[in-house]
Amino acid sequence: GRPCNAQGVSLSPDDPAPPPEPRAPNDYTPYTLHAHFELADFLFRKEQMSAANINDLMQIWAATLPPDHDPPFTNSRDLYESIDTIPLGDIPWQEFRVTYTGPRPDNNVLSWMLREYSVWFRCPRRVLHTQLGNRNFAKDMDFAAKQVFHGEQREYKDFMSGDWAWRQSDIIAQDPANVDTTFCPIVLGSDKTTVSVATGQNEYYALYLSNGLVRNTARRAHWNAVSLVAFLAVPKTDREFAHDLCFHKFRRQLFHASLRTILDPLHTGMTVAEIMRCADGHFRRVIYGLGPYIADYPEQVLLACVMQGWCAKCTSNRKDLDESNVPRRCHGHTQALLTALDLKVLWDEYGIAGDLVPFTTVFPRADIHEMLLLDLLHQIIKGTFKDHLVTWVGEYLELKHGKAGAAVVLADIDRRIAAVPSFPGLCRFPEGRGFKQWTGDDSKALMKVYLPVIVGHVPAQMVHALSAFLEFCYLVRREAITTDTLVQIEDALQCFHQDRVIFEDIGVRLPNGLRFSLPRQHSMSHYPYLTQNFGAPNGLCSSITKSKHIQAVKEPYRHSNRYEALGQMLLTNQHLDKLAAARSDFTTRSMLQGAWVHDPAVLIDVDAAVQEDDDGGPVDADVLGKVTLAKRKARGFPKTTNGVAMFIGAPQLPNLIRRFLHVQLNDDVEVGDDAIDIELCPPAPPRISVFPSALAVFYTPSDLSGIKGMKRERIRACMLWRSSPARNDCVFVDDDEALPGFQGLAVVRIRLFFSFKHHDGSDFPCALVSWFVLSKDTPCDQTGMWIVKPHLDAYGLLVMSVIHLDCILRAAHLIGVAGAHTIPRTLTYTDSLDAFNAFYVNKYADHHAHEIAF
Repeated sequence: GRPCNAQGVSLSPDDPAPPPEPRAPNDYTPYTLHAHFELADFLFRKEQMSAANINDLMQIWAATLPPDHDPPFTNSRDLYESIDTIPLGDIPWQEFRVTYTGPRPDNNVLSWMLREYSVWFRCPRRVLHTQLGNRNFAKDMDFAAKQVFHGEQREYKDFMSGDWAWRQSDIIAQDPANVDTTFCPIVLGSDKTTVSVATGQNEYYALYLSNGLVRNTARRAHWNAVSLVAFLAVPKTDREFAHDLCFHKFRRQLFHASLRTILDPLHTGMTVAEIMRCADGHFRRVIYGLGPYIADYPEQVLLACVMQGWCAKCTSNRKDLDESNVPRRCHGHTQALLTALDLKVLWDEYGIAGDLVPFTTVFPRADIHEMLLLDLLHQIIKGTFKDHLVTWVGEYLELKHGKAGAAVVLADIDRRIAAVPSFPGLCRFPEGRGFKQWTGDDSKALMKVYLPVIVGHVPAQMVHALSAFLEFCYLVRREAITTDTLVQIEDALQCFHQDRVIFEDIGVRLPNGLRFSLPRQHSMSHYPYLTQNFGAPNGLCSSITKSKHIQAVKEPYRHSNRYEALGQMLLTNQHLDKLAAARSDFTTRSMLQGAWVHDPAVLIDVDAAVQEDDDGGPVDADVLGKVTLAKRKARGFPKTTNGVAMFIGAPQLPNLIRRFLHVQLNDDVEVGDDAIDIELCPPAPPRISVFPSALAVFYTPSDLSGIKGMKRERIRACMLWRSSPARNDCVFVDDDEALPGFQGLAVVRIRLFFSFKHHDGSDFPCALVSWFVLSKDTPCDQTGMWIVKPHLDAYGLLVMSVIHLDCILRAAHLIGVAGAHTIPRTLTYTDSLDAFNAFYVNKYADHHAHEIAF
């Protein structure tokens, strides 16, 4: 990936990038002011305001201005035309049409044989140029394959750290003309989505494109590293002919032919290098190559031209998918079989549709079987977890208790789920898991709380199987996977395979009588190899394309008038791309810094109120991890320290503050709070300021985070929360940094956030906390989670203390240990932390918790 000049001549490593094209510092073309651009972006992208409402807004705006002044836009058409004239990000949509040319019956020709199928696409080469030149990614791209080691540990993280990119680079470098070139893998993903069931199953088949040079955090942060490149045709026929073999063959042929046509502009660039300007400002000679393809299982078999029930990655027989030491599929193997066997044998013995040709056969160095990525969301989370394991638990309960008895147990499980305490970013299930329409987010949310709530209702081995499965899922979703992590993944998979046999032993019905020969569960065995090839799966997951569906398909559809919506959706996406390109350009040139409103001070209090009402989210700014108090103070509290103590029912608060101050002001104090003579402690401050929450910002690239891997999380300690009773969250605090995982941490419950100013002028942001202690010295045998219980003194009262905010790491999630007992019907999630005697430390609350609470 060595830089070159605009003519392709390689530069020395110390040569600077050529300066960008000079432009005026206030050139917001086509807008005259920064505020006008922000208004256009706000109305069209953020608010998605309808044309009629934009017209009304501009008329009202005009009525407030003097007669010789106009609002920024005359009406909605003026706004849309301004976006059209943005000179950046202009990649027009193109169309080609496909018709069926095969044999037709003499009479009663089927409607699908007569239709024309339109495919809309944008030039993928220009899309890649836009992505690779996006200056926002200047520090988030790898321009060469790499192997990362920490001591003896190999680390698989970003795409270019995998073995596949290294092997492809070696192949390309065998041609002397390609010395010093940059290999750019092309990442594809496609998926159907339904936007309106009520109006006739409006399906859209979106194809997305990314590149392998951008790092995982940038791709997952949705900074336009993934682009909509096409809408594929969705052939339909009458229900009577839905299973017609001729129709199925045509549908597959149409899919592969469309991909070949869409990607054809990249063909030449796969063997002859192109000179392009990259995100860091340097020119490079770039060679493309088809890389991983993100697809769910139905699409995997469609892409690989194999049949349902077979694996698209290996040659395992569909009746025993988990047999060991079977070769992987590849084009060469398939071609040898095609030469030696007839189509029926191919179909029956290898699951190959021999009369279909994968689109990859016409592109250099491309093999669809190698390219296919497995789908963590659909195959593992929705498939294995929700469709298999959760369903099998229900079937076990029916076998043991009968249908009526199982309903009673499932009702208790639902009550346990509903009673799980609130946690930042955690979806709640007020009625348990008993709802019909499951989404991927629902399945992921249920995974986080399901394991503790079934303990006591199912055998220990069944809990072990679920625990091993969850370990596998959370390990493969880590942002960086080391050699040791791969061993842990293999161990978790082996434990899952050993323990899942209980479902067979107890007589739970398995699909098609094939025991555990299930493609979705079988896909788990391929994850270690895929991780070594393509880096951490976290950066190439269908969750990325699913989230893109919302912006590229669902929101543009809702923005349309529903009549021939696709054309309107194409225009909306083009407008969004132009706004994104303009924002990227203005940001690179430091034109969006500073306040653009007339009086920014008037927005501070309103903005703080809005931010402090949410649970947090990704942080794109370059910030350090820390915990800070809310911007606004809590209302309704007394001003004095003693008054606050009486108000919250903690009369010991002043003395706890005194002991806290003694520790803070004396570095040589090593004894615990209780051992400090209160007479030696400085006086408590007469007044304190109380806050309803604190904001923790921490590094967690494995979770949904910003481009730097940072996330913010709201921790609450308030008397009233959204018209509900008091909310007092739990947090992790540092206890002993020398110990690994949870052994070096402690859990406390926040009773009060407050701050005070010492007489020497020092500010002390603090928290009044009650402590938890370990129930035993090892994690739970069944769940693998640590169990804690409230720390009580000799009189049975909660042990409390005041700690500095710097001791807090982040929020902790506790789930009550119910065991074999049913919980009261009246128990709610707001009372849960006060109702149980012991709690699981939920390491599955998110991926960061799994990494620290082991």
